[in-house]
Amino acid sequence: MTRKQIQIFFERLREQRPHPETELNYSNPFELLVAVTLSAQATDVSVNKATDKLFPVANTPQAIYNLGVEGLKGYIKTIGLYNSKAENVIKACKILIEKHNGVVPNNRADLEALPGVGRKTANVVLNTAFGQPTMAVDTHIFRLGNRTGLAVGKNVLEVEHRLVKVIPKEFILDSHHWLILHGRYCCIARKPKCHECVVSDVCNWPDRFEFGADRPSPKAITVKNLDL
Repeated sequence: MTRKQIQIFFERLREQRPHPETELNYSNPFELLVAVTLSAQATDVSVNKATDKLFPVANTPQAIYNLGVEGLKGYIKTIGLYNSKAENVIKACKILIEKHNGVVPNNRADLEALPGVGRKTANVVLNTAFGQPTMAVDTHIFRLGNRTGLAVGKNVLEVEHRLVKVIPKEFILDSHHWLILHGRYCCIARKPKCHECVVSDVCNWPDRFEFGADRPSPKAITVKNLDL
């Protein structure tokens, strides 16, 4: 995409969702950390069903650690890979208690040192809990970045670096949420809803017209206060 297209792209997504938020339920950084850890290869809906029962009982590192692996499994057994996730969460709680006084760290190195926390999970926590301009690339954003031409890359890290580089500063903080929601509900994998997409006229996917996108009109593409 050109700089002009990218500006329009995010202006439209911002207009569509002025206040985007994660669909995971949480009330503090620790709850978010646990929820994102549990969400790997699972839906946000399934995670919310589990944490809606877990968090009223235990929502601190010490409280969840006190449950133990088997106790935690009882709350999250409906989530995929719950055995390994329960072990990782308990190990992470132990580290948070012993090394961080029960507080979720606000830096990448310490977050990624926690069991079950990879780069994507760390990026979500840094962005959503601490307001840092990070980009967590999941399958939806990876697909969207490559399909639209916004950020082309062979792997998630390439797409992440490209997105951080090309997204204007005014959009970067909320861009993760805009992209994941657009990828989840509009730019879906098998049958993208190009006929109702708000950015189809600046998208570079050649097959979009087969899914109902209108052919773009150059006169319709305008950007205010953009120095080109």
